[in-house]
Amino acid sequence: MPALITYRTRVSPEWVDYNGHLRDAYYLLIFSYATDALMERIGLDADARGQSEHSLFTLEAHINYLHEVKLDTEVWVQTQIIGFDRKRLHLYHSLHREGFDEALAASEQMLLHVDLTGPKSAPFGDDCKDQLKRLVETQDYTLSLDWIGRSISLARH
Repeated sequence: MPALITYRTRVSPEWVDYNGHLRDAYYLLIFSYATDALMERIGLDADARGQSEHSLFTLEAHINYLHEVKLDTEVWVQTQIIGFDRKRLHLYHSLHREGFDEALAASEQMLLHVDLTGPKSAPFGDDCKDQLKRLVETQDYTLSLDWIGRSISLARH
């Protein structure tokens, strides 16, 4: 299966900062919409969330801003599942545009499956686990995962 494209959009004027670039916060917004689209694919769409009272919460997200993204650029997000266990989902999103081979930005995320009645963590349902397994089995592993597992730090003085 080719790369899983979860979200497409065009950079609108209200998303651009004083440098003429996509504002930092809108990268996360774009990646958030991609996560929403993935949730729909694994059976956690709005209707299912309403019926089951289960959803995903973001535990941690890292964003790497790799190249400029300017006004009116059409971009898309490619999503890869790095792994999942009973309650957690580890994702990698990368932002792309036509005519440029490298990722414009990358986001590694850890999500938690939650029972909203608590709220409290809860195991994935069987249907959701089956969808995740199917996606993992069919995803394209040729995507670069250069930005996975990174940390940020400076020596303390």
